[in-house]
Amino acid sequence: MIATIHNTFKGRKTIAVCSAVLLLCFLITILAPWISPHDPVKVNLELKLQPPSSDYLLGTDHLGRDNLSRLLFGARISLGLVFMVFMASLGMGLLVGTAAGYRGGWIDYAVMRFCDGVMAFPNLVLVLGIVGIFGPGIMQVVLALLFVQWVYYARMFRGLVVSLRERQFITAARINGSSSWKIIRLHIIPNVLPPIIVIGTLEMGWAIMDISALSFLGLGIQAPTPEWGAMIHEGKAFIRSHPELMLYPGLLILLVVINFNLLGEALSSHFGVKKHF
Repeated sequence: MIATIHNTFKGRKTIAVCSAVLLLCFLITILAPWISPHDPVKVNLELKLQPPSSDYLLGTDHLGRDNLSRLLFGARISLGLVFMVFMASLGMGLLVGTAAGYRGGWIDYAVMRFCDGVMAFPNLVLVLGIVGIFGPGIMQVVLALLFVQWVYYARMFRGLVVSLRERQFITAARINGSSSWKIIRLHIIPNVLPPIIVIGTLEMGWAIMDISALSFLGLGIQAPTPEWGAMIHEGKAFIRSHPELMLYPGLLILLVVINFNLLGEALSSHFGVKKHF
């Protein structure tokens, strides 16, 4: 009994702390233009590789650009793209997965076989292939990640809907004359959202690493736009003399990914959700 209470309190504390950290990060993405001390893309070679000072709290990079400002604006790209991809893929997965799971038949078969084909490839390999075909850039990265991610949500929604559609409360709703749309909206979606939120929280951490990896390889966000993975790529040439150029964005990626993973684990325990379907 005491152990259960302790675990519950610990889980709620983890959710609160991780949510606060992530909320702060997203708040920074919104306020970056107002809280950044300098222009993140302004080049000043006379100030290149400056150490931290009162004017440049985290120093400057090899082009004299303010590291702090670039980190703040980089959060807008890294976190903003992840949130955009998450919402779009969640919406597509909800529509397609729910329709396939509730209707069944050839629609369900066709959708699941397509999802199986996409999921046969590792995420990053498939994203690299798509970006390689259409070229580097923000929109290409967003579309590639969206194409890869939505099938996972569709498959999860479909599995959850199939497990719910024959439950007694769904049968009772049909007997009462409820339409399919009303059953899905009032009875199915509220029951499938908690596990999807858990999985989505964990997937957002992977999405950040995918975006950063693409930018590091030169296939994602292009210069001079500040982005954490691209900043690591630019700083690798100075890893011996100025390792902080790679360390700053690397630590921020680590911080955000760890908080997403811890939040997902805590939500999984809180809702009693299994993380694999």
